[in-house]
Amino acid sequence: MALLGGAVAAWPLWVRAQQTDRMPRIGVITNIARNDPESQSRNAAFEQALEQVGRTNGRNVHIDYRWTLGDVEVTRKQAAELVALPAQVILAVGAEVMSALRQATRTVPIVFVLVPDPVGAGFVESLAHPGGNVTGFTTFEYGASGKWLELLKQIAPRVTQAAIIRDDTSANGPAQFAAIQAVAPSLGVEVNPIGVREPGDIERAITAFARTSNRGLIVTGSALAAVHHNLIVTLAARYQLPAVYFGRFFVTAGGLTSYGPDHVDPFRRAAGYVDRILRGEKPADLPVQAPTKYELVINLKTAKALGLEVPPTLLARADEVIE
Repeated sequence: MALLGGAVAAWPLWVRAQQTDRMPRIGVITNIARNDPESQSRNAAFEQALEQVGRTNGRNVHIDYRWTLGDVEVTRKQAAELVALPAQVILAVGAEVMSALRQATRTVPIVFVLVPDPVGAGFVESLAHPGGNVTGFTTFEYGASGKWLELLKQIAPRVTQAAIIRDDTSANGPAQFAAIQAVAPSLGVEVNPIGVREPGDIERAITAFARTSNRGLIVTGSALAAVHHNLIVTLAARYQLPAVYFGRFFVTAGGLTSYGPDHVDPFRRAAGYVDRILRGEKPADLPVQAPTKYELVINLKTAKALGLEVPPTLLARADEVIE
């Protein structure tokens, strides 16, 4: 009787395991922490969009999430794990994750999001005809980076020196800085590129720069900055630095202002590509898509704490004002 009772109790678990094995597996590998509100918003948007095309996590599809926190070795290990599962398709968040996946597989279909230059990075052959096993959604044009300095000067006119925080390990940093540097003379701002590789570098760099006068901060797009966005926002507040960021999630965490594409929307759009691939379409035939919406977000509470008065014209242009 005891043996029979144990078998009956275990049966639903065995059935669920068999059902999971038969479900299509979707791998998701990202860098922001699992409990971060931005990470939760992105994953929720992805799952909701999948549900709209008839795929529900745990019912007729299984989603395996991995969080790397920007660690290169962890990223490589988790990329290999998802390929070995095997996942039928993988959602890759960011260029660093894509690089690891390219080393792990050239056959498993991959849909990327938040990658700025997939052609330059060698992930796809062209935007219109990706080729191979990869397609996805770019994050922004490098030329838009110059708008960050224009925005900083509008919201903090006294700024004459700007520190440009960029990830030294990312190939995207120089291109973003070049766009910022191109507009600096016309705005009367001296720009100082500051390369960082880890949280300690970020804290040391901002602390040292804060000793200068008439200063401001621009944080360029990178996985490192995204992972440590709370640290950067905290330092900017501590040293009274007006700062412009590449994503809304910095501003909701207390940052001053941001300009850039909606970082949640690509996850909704990626769900459509994932569904089409699971139905038999090839990534090579799905063109890489650019952002469809850029947003300007301003935190008035932070502006007040910095003693800044946001111009009415800028407020009128804002997509979101946090009070």
